Amino acid sequence: GIAEGKAEGKAEGKAEGIKKMIDEDRYCNDVLIQLSAVENSIRSLSNHILENHLYTCVSDDLEKGNLEIIDELTSLFKRFNK
Repeated sequence: GIAEGKAEGKAEGKAEGIKKMIDEDRYCNDVLIQLSAVENSIRSLSNHILENHLYTCVSDDLEKGNLEIIDELTSLFKRFNK
């Protein structure tokens, strides 16, 4: 959706900014702060996409009786919690 596209664009822009900071040999602390900001942006985007997935795809599968979706979600949550 539109929100995902905007968030993805923000993360890409921040990543390019970090690459430029590294190329310019900027102070490590400043680079690390920006890396943390990118991680937070990506985590936020992931949570938003996960929420949409639960309300659409997962909900549809459960209504159709596809309980295999539970195994998929279990695997997904394990990946998120690493």
